Amino acid sequence: MRTLIGAIAATLLLSTAAFAGQTEGLIKKVDKDALTLTLDDGKSYKLNAETYLDALKPGMDIVIAYDVNNGENVVTDMQLPDSDTN
Repeated sequence: MRTLIGAIAATLLLSTAAFAGQTEGLIKKVDKDALTLTLDDGKSYKLNAETYLDALKPGMDIVIAYDVNNGENVVTDMQLPDSDTN
């Protein structure tokens, strides 16, 4: 009986776990009101309220790490290109 309860609990935990991913592309659109970022492939990603949105510009190359929570791609980390000041 304990094994069955443990198996059910493990299944429930896995079904609610967030799935992580990583992608890169060009920024197509930044929606400051909805706190979303859309890449050139058409996929949207939810940004954290503390993200400095003015640093994100359309056409900029970006690498994003994200989790999928409740069907939304939520950004957990991002890497912007280094500015070249040579």
